[in-house]
Amino acid sequence: MRTICPECQTQAAVGVICPECMREQRATRTSAQKKAERRWSRAPVAAVGTQRPTATYVIIAITAAVFVLQLFIPAIDGLFAFNSVYVIPSIAFEPWRLLTAVFLHSSFFHVGLNMLALWMIGRSLEPLLGHGRFVALYLLSGLGGSVGVALIAPGIWVVGASGAVFGLLGALLVIGRHIGANITGILIVLGINLVIGFIPGYNIAWQAHVGGLVVGALIGLVFARTRTRARQPLQIGLLVLIGVGLLALLAVPAVFYV
Repeated sequence: MRTICPECQTQAAVGVICPECMREQRATRTSAQKKAERRWSRAPVAAVGTQRPTATYVIIAITAAVFVLQLFIPAIDGLFAFNSVYVIPSIAFEPWRLLTAVFLHSSFFHVGLNMLALWMIGRSLEPLLGHGRFVALYLLSGLGGSVGVALIAPGIWVVGASGAVFGLLGALLVIGRHIGANITGILIVLGINLVIGFIPGYNIAWQAHVGGLVVGALIGLVFARTRTRARQPLQIGLLVLIGVGLLALLAVPAVFYV
């Protein structure tokens, strides 16, 4: 293990690397990786966040605080957990549950596993994107997870940040591929977790995983293709469009599952 000062750090899809490792990587790059690197660095980029993944820590702190409240006030679950019936105006319309459910968890293991995954991914991804983009990615992926449940498994109750975490993985996968990084490890982790979600008896809402993953990958593509300063208005517009599109999809359960 090497120590490295902040000034010598180089951002990569896996976090930060030292100059020596950077030189070794560049010496073994494939033609595809060289092409991806040229595409990624051909124009000035918009300013990103600091090296410290502050938003990641804030999200973890908020989620932990909410879980403590759940332990002492069990009624919170009934007020903020998500069920597709709450996006059907003719039955009950409480759309905030689409996002509030992301901050609720069912057990110590549930919240611990999700926050560990968030910490591990956020340390690498947030410095690459910046605070604002990272938060937007997390929330939109969480929204995508709730919409996935509403479309595929209407009527079930769900809580947890798994959809949002899968969205982070999806974005990391797309961005890593775009910059020519080795994404084999990400694919393995992603595949294992997707398979676990389909195993009977685990009581896992795989629909949220799929919804979050798809939205996160789409946002990752947006970030990769609009990272220059000149394309920032387009980036914001596309993120808004994704959010509006997700909300529009909620018309499906409202029409067909009443």
